[in-house]
Amino acid sequence: MTERSELVEELRWKKIPVLNDGFVCLVDVMGDDSSIVQAARVSYGEGTKRVSDDRTLIRYLMRHRHSTPFEMAELKFLVRVPMDCWRQWIRHRTANVNEYSTRYSVAIDSAQTTLPGEWRTQATSNRQGSDAPLTEDLGTKLTEEETAFQKHARDVYEARLEAGVAREQARKDLPLATYTEAYWKIDLHNLIHFLSLRMDSHAQWEIQEYSRAIGEAIVKPLFPVVWEAFEDYRQGAMFLTRLDKEVLARLMTTAAEKSLVPPFSEEAFLEVQDETWKSLKRSRERDECQSKLQRLGILKAKG
Repeated sequence: MTERSELVEELRWKKIPVLNDGFVCLVDVMGDDSSIVQAARVSYGEGTKRVSDDRTLIRYLMRHRHSTPFEMAELKFLVRVPMDCWRQWIRHRTANVNEYSTRYSVAIDSAQTTLPGEWRTQATSNRQGSDAPLTEDLGTKLTEEETAFQKHARDVYEARLEAGVAREQARKDLPLATYTEAYWKIDLHNLIHFLSLRMDSHAQWEIQEYSRAIGEAIVKPLFPVVWEAFEDYRQGAMFLTRLDKEVLARLMTTAAEKSLVPPFSEEAFLEVQDETWKSLKRSRERDECQSKLQRLGILKAKG
């Protein structure tokens, strides 16, 4: 058996735990790093091999956002995920999905639980995100309430089934924390896009955990060259908009005229901000531009 085959067999059906009772596992995989190279070179013929090695070509494809060569590889997973997290997951309409049905089968007797230190506050700067953890005392109370609520919901559900209520109706009051399972098959190009969004620090923490498990425990060992390029050109990259570049150019021109050196102050940034932002008390574009320049070390970090 080849080294590649041994790796696939080692990963296949290996349940990688996520959250308290979730998991991801590889069901099957088609292709490897060489599949991407093979697909890319078919456009140019064998002569390309002489001027570009496999790693260089894969990195070029990733850097310039070529998509079709990465579509030549596919992965199929089995995942167990809370229903509320699955709602975000299934929004990516680029995969083939077959989900566990609570019309045909009894709902999985498991729900996501929250430890006292895991309850998060609502973010003030992001309407859909969370922020710092709540206090341990309040977290303990919330966890106790969660445990009681989930037990009661399950008891009600099972009592309905026992009374003869149809499964499709009995399920309607189950909490969104209830786990579901699904087969999820996706090509490597769309998986990379999924991971770039869901491994991002702005994604919900729970789906970040699933994405990291898929990416780091499965994709990385199966496609090491692609993963290296993904980390360099997608996950760790920064994209500047036209407005960002114009702000940066004005900032550097002003700095040269006034003999300023980076990191520059927030006041200097606001002086050269885009005209469309100036009248706005709050601008997401301005905030994002400022954050990018801070991460580049061009602006002073807040605080």
